[in-house]
Amino acid sequence: MNQFKYALATCGYLGAAPFMPGTFGTLGGVAIAWGLSGTESYSLWVLLAAAAVTVLGVSLGDWAERYSKGKDPGFFVLDEVAGYLITIWWFDSPSLLALFGAFCAFRFFDIVKPPPIRRVERIGGGAGIVFDDLVAGVYGLVLVMIPARLLFSDAPWSAVS
Repeated sequence: MNQFKYALATCGYLGAAPFMPGTFGTLGGVAIAWGLSGTESYSLWVLLAAAAVTVLGVSLGDWAERYSKGKDPGFFVLDEVAGYLITIWWFDSPSLLALFGAFCAFRFFDIVKPPPIRRVERIGGGAGIVFDDLVAGVYGLVLVMIPARLLFSDAPWSAVS
């Protein structure tokens, strides 16, 4: 059972990468967003996926801390997946440019953790692990959305014309 939970917590072992597990784990979110690209009601599906990953992440986060005997273990990357999905949410059928831009914006805020992200992280347990990344996802969403809508509206943000 621990191996199954570990596989889920690492998003198919992406979080087991020997370096930068959070960055590799975020690729799980990229894969979900890309897989949903082109579907009808893309934004709804991405929000549902983010909600499902969040619920799974909060419950597995508590387990991951017990399993690793530490706080917010590096292998646990469901928080990165959920946060990234929030950042990419507003794109309709995102192009590779949109996926990459959202990836960079989300990782920036997840690493730097400007206020109040660090404070949210202190909640503790699975909720603290996941919720700070959701806030980083919202920050990333704003960072990508405003320039894309106002300054670079002609850029190929969508894979579907």
